[in-house]
Amino acid sequence: MATPLDSHDPWSLRESYLFDRAIIAEIQRAAREGIYDIRGFGAKRHLPHFDDLLFLGASISRYPLEGYRERCATDVTLGTRFARKPLELKIPVTIAGMSFGALSAPAKEALGRGASEVGTSTTTGDGGMTPEEREHSTLLVYQLLPSRYGMNPDDLRQAAAIEVVVGQGAKPGGGGMLLGHKISDRVAAMRDLPKGIDQRSASRHPDWTGPDDLEIKIGELREITDWQKPIFVKVGATRTYYDVGLAVKAGADVIVVDGMLGGTAATQDVFIEHVGIPTLPAVRLAVDALLELDMHRKVQLIVSGGIRTGADVAKALALGADAVSIGTAALIAMGDNSPEHDEEYRKIGSSAGFYDDWQAGRDPAGISTQDYELAARFDPELGGRRIANYLRVLTLEAQTLARACGKSHVHNLEPEDLVALTVEAAAMARVPLAGTSWIPGSNGAR
Repeated sequence: MATPLDSHDPWSLRESYLFDRAIIAEIQRAAREGIYDIRGFGAKRHLPHFDDLLFLGASISRYPLEGYRERCATDVTLGTRFARKPLELKIPVTIAGMSFGALSAPAKEALGRGASEVGTSTTTGDGGMTPEEREHSTLLVYQLLPSRYGMNPDDLRQAAAIEVVVGQGAKPGGGGMLLGHKISDRVAAMRDLPKGIDQRSASRHPDWTGPDDLEIKIGELREITDWQKPIFVKVGATRTYYDVGLAVKAGADVIVVDGMLGGTAATQDVFIEHVGIPTLPAVRLAVDALLELDMHRKVQLIVSGGIRTGADVAKALALGADAVSIGTAALIAMGDNSPEHDEEYRKIGSSAGFYDDWQAGRDPAGISTQDYELAARFDPELGGRRIANYLRVLTLEAQTLARACGKSHVHNLEPEDLVALTVEAAAMARVPLAGTSWIPGSNGAR
């Protein structure tokens, strides 16, 4: 006997915008489990992004460069303000901090190998420095985080630079998470934690609470390193204009601004989707602060959070960044989310291209895991070559776009080379809406 549902025309069903199937499933999950959802990756909602900008290539009013005959430089020096030994990079793309604990030891080694091959830097992340990472990283940035897990002054002195992490784009105002099944014997020893117990990192530094204290902390770090190492300060993009200005006044050599499109190994889903601002407006706010203090290009700006292509790199540089940093894209380049592991991803309730439960420690690619057998699958030499190839492609793409705009250095790209496809992107990036001279929110047309 047919039921009313059986006879109902499926085309007449209309999904609610507020209570769509994803929201209904999350409400039911919360009611069933009684705890917020924890995941990795980054924001999945649609946000204004560099994709909403286009370059104005040269034609008659501008003169392009020949790709195979005219040079377009890509080098960048970080830490020129106070450090006696600034970082000299061959490309304007660096590897962001990702911890040993979130990632396996072979994955950390691969990041160092790839970055070193193309002449750029990689970063430690929470939990300290591994010997593999130090050995294979020519330029290694040591992160000083609120947790102080794995903090070692001797390791700090071995680094090429120090990054004081105030916040992360995926969770500004919140600390990190490392679930117990990823706290192996080695991770527990490095972090001075009990094995197998869930760990939540602090959300603020234990020895300073404001910009005056930050200035004192930066002074201490300079004394520890004899003023040799550049000091970075990393902030999650929220009150970006003020945070950047205060970090500069505290004495930072380099500012790292991480937008909410950045990924993470593990935090609350509600954090990832509802805290922070997109990377696109964060770049311009950071540049505004540097210009206000007459410090643009004197204090270098690194932008991270959703960088995937050479076009993203070039657009960030055009908006005023000195370099960019990649995290999620680097993991994908090494083989995470690869179709070759799809069958195994499906066994753990996911699929290739969708895996975001990096905190679960069951990554079949051997990258985001502390399981010895899974980690042993990952070849750090092959992973390093893949990272190097990917970084080269990013750089070549950025060079191609810079030459098309008539620039002999990627740092010569400027906002004037850009237009926006949407009103939102035009307002956030402060470039004209394509086909017009209108910049929304400005006092007049450019």
